[in-house]
Amino acid sequence: MSKRSVDIVVIPISKPLLVGVYENGKLIEKIEKEGMTSDILPEIFDNLLKKYTISHIIYAKGPGSYMSIKLSYVFFKTLEIAKNIKLLAADGFYFNNSAPIKAVGNSCFVKKDDIISITKNVKEGEFYLPKELNLNDFSQDVSPLYVLSPV
Repeated sequence: MSKRSVDIVVIPISKPLLVGVYENGKLIEKIEKEGMTSDILPEIFDNLLKKYTISHIIYAKGPGSYMSIKLSYVFFKTLEIAKNIKLLAADGFYFNNSAPIKAVGNSCFVKKDDIISITKNVKEGEFYLPKELNLNDFSQDVSPLYVLSPV
């Protein structure tokens, strides 16, 4: 019996880590997992690869936790090469209706007119997995999006 072909969305830039499984553009499975990205990402994908044939991985490439972004990028690029899975990306604002994203301390990343900056004392938004997936919404530019404050 052949495995079902799916696309996977991963939002690794906040807690909990969110993973969505999409078949024919429709969300069919949602995974929320707390923990270190380095520990939980391999575990989640081990299970997904046993259960499905993955066509695309789409990930939130930042801004957010630098370590999580770095680990996710290397992990997904490895899968792209080793398993021939197409990698796509979007900035994190795509997955939270352009709400502020947690940075360090009481600061958040905000996006206005396609410019990302850091501001303090604003409430961060919540991330969500889209109910429907349109691959045309995502970029082939999968490089991590690091937003560093001026020194």
